[in-house]
Amino acid sequence: MGRMETIREISVMRGTSLNYLLKNKTIGFVPTMGALHEGHLSLIKRCRQDNDVTVVSIFVNPMQFEPGEDFDKYPRTYANDKQLMEDASVDVVLLPDAENFYPGGFSVNTTVEVGGGVGENLCAKFRPGHFKGVATVVAKFFNIVRPAKAYFGQKDYQQSLVIRKMVRDLNMDVNIVVCPTVREKDGLAMSSRNVFLSAEQRKDALLIYRALKAVEENLTMSRMELSDVPKLMSSVIGSGKVVSEIQYASVYDPDTLADISAEPASKYAGRAVLAAAAIKIGSEKEVRLIDNMLINVG
Repeated sequence: MGRMETIREISVMRGTSLNYLLKNKTIGFVPTMGALHEGHLSLIKRCRQDNDVTVVSIFVNPMQFEPGEDFDKYPRTYANDKQLMEDASVDVVLLPDAENFYPGGFSVNTTVEVGGGVGENLCAKFRPGHFKGVATVVAKFFNIVRPAKAYFGQKDYQQSLVIRKMVRDLNMDVNIVVCPTVREKDGLAMSSRNVFLSAEQRKDALLIYRALKAVEENLTMSRMELSDVPKLMSSVIGSGKVVSEIQYASVYDPDTLADISAEPASKYAGRAVLAAAAIKIGSEKEVRLIDNMLINVG
């Protein structure tokens, strides 16, 4: 196992990447905000399989948090993260601080904003500046690391579409690889925010997965219309004792994220649709969770 290199300066990362590229080494990149779990490790494993060099970034990006969100309390567990990355044979970890990454301050004048449905629907309606922050930070990372491939998880499905559209529209030479959602044994999608859940919240958090599985069972067997999906999902999720808000729960076009619940299921027979939900759990210590599932319509 090679020794993992830790880089904090942007200029050093640029030089390191250039050295690898001059040696005809392919660079794979996994951008994270730390608090690593098995979902992240699955991305790292795939990255190592596909590339000569694996670079992982850990950066809690202030630009993608709305006012009042959990930027200050977002879990920061670098000692544990470092051990996990070393065990996973990561080659380079990029650890920029915010002042180094945004030398002009967080309110940078140049940003990347992805328009169209993928950047405006679902989570974007509830976190209006979030995807601008995501697209901007990922574009900066791509320019610094210069990867051939970058890896994202399906749990953040909308994020992966936003990044893919940015790459396509701006002619970036990066292949975006989306890997399957990694779940706990009971089905809960792994998330760094799961550490915030109380025992009661943890119980209700599982209702999103149950709702998605109920939709999957019915749509694959042609037992329901798409118009029945929102009602079924809201019924399952709404049965929770501490679910404080269902922000969205419906069925969407997997390419545009347009809500298709008003369309006949027969139109999508033999094709995949996206069932997705975002909820808030709890009151005093509220946690926002998202999950989704690609479902083949019977």
